Amino acid sequence: MAKLTLFVIDSFGIGAMDDCAEYNIADCSANTYKHIRDVKQEELQIPFMYNAGLGTLVDGIQSPSNAYGCAKLAHHGADTYLGHQEIVGSCPKKSNKRLIKDIHVGLKLALEAAGYTVTYPIVGCPVLLVNNAAVVADNLESAYGNIINVTADFKKMPFSMVKQLGRVVRQHVDTSRVIAFGGPYTSIEHILSCVIEKQMGQWGVDTPKVKVYGKGYDVYHMGYGVEIDKQFPMIAAKHGLKVYRLGKTADVLHGEGPANPIVNTSKLLQSVSENYLAEQGEAAFLINIQETDLAGHSQNVDWYCQLLNEVDRWLSNIFLPLMAKEDILIVMADHGNDPTIGHANHTREYVPILIFGEKVNSVNIGLRETMADVGTTICDFFHFPSTAEGKSFLADILNE
Repeated sequence: MAKLTLFVIDSFGIGAMDDCAEYNIADCSANTYKHIRDVKQEELQIPFMYNAGLGTLVDGIQSPSNAYGCAKLAHHGADTYLGHQEIVGSCPKKSNKRLIKDIHVGLKLALEAAGYTVTYPIVGCPVLLVNNAAVVADNLESAYGNIINVTADFKKMPFSMVKQLGRVVRQHVDTSRVIAFGGPYTSIEHILSCVIEKQMGQWGVDTPKVKVYGKGYDVYHMGYGVEIDKQFPMIAAKHGLKVYRLGKTADVLHGEGPANPIVNTSKLLQSVSENYLAEQGEAAFLINIQETDLAGHSQNVDWYCQLLNEVDRWLSNIFLPLMAKEDILIVMADHGNDPTIGHANHTREYVPILIFGEKVNSVNIGLRETMADVGTTICDFFHFPSTAEGKSFLADILNE
């Protein structure tokens, strides 16, 4: 009754990828881990992860007793949703950067053809108001032109209908992602009052001010060219394996089984411990520590440092002792978000992969061409068919 845990420290990159200039020249000096360490030399205390391969990858210290390596991002750019689709085995297709100002005319016609009432609620602004309940506009928190948001007042449009609206938008937009979300404790009037032009021609809702996050908040992410049915969580569902999605994985990974999008790191770690201890059967745990990403977006090195320290202590002192002989833990990231680099967006960086378990060899799995290798390795561990993409490294790491 083995358990496997995938533990993603959101945005914990270890250095700019060689192709970063093709995406954002500002990312070419990024190194999330090293720059946090440089700034917080005294305060950053993560001996467990450092001695488990992080120090080998970054500083060339002696190899650890566990397996370790790193991976490239095969998806274009550096995105949490797309990164997680890749991690679980499906590399998204290349998308295009679009702003609502470039697509609103065609999108309005498509939505009207689907039966929606669509208006322009603000003079001189290209955002769309659908059924007087949801705003379709640019995402202002991700990279310029990557995402179109559907922000809704659940009192006027229930989440099931918001998701359907999002699917229609997805069919007619080739951006990397469409996100449909909202809450019952805001209003369409307040949502419209939070529409701003962040950069020239970029019109969207200032989401943190909208009061959708928190109680009643729900979200549905839709990637471009993503093969959901060939990802580990959906393959697991077909084979009856229980899969826990805790933290941001509950939002960004499709699947079945227990899901709880806990944001607070302390509460999330406690929940993981409790569920892991209580689970007596074969199961997979997919975890994402979201607050490290939020610290990167906030350019808050102190907060990022505190979170890393907390995670390191928990991994070493609490979680590893819970693991049985057959269990495996994979710790990794999905991209970078260097809080020292001068901008608040994700950074295109290589990500570490640290692997633990009594049966895990001391081995360097090298630089993987795609994070999808992790997803197909997890499938291999549970004797499932392979994911859409990726090459398993299970035979390399297991001491059997």
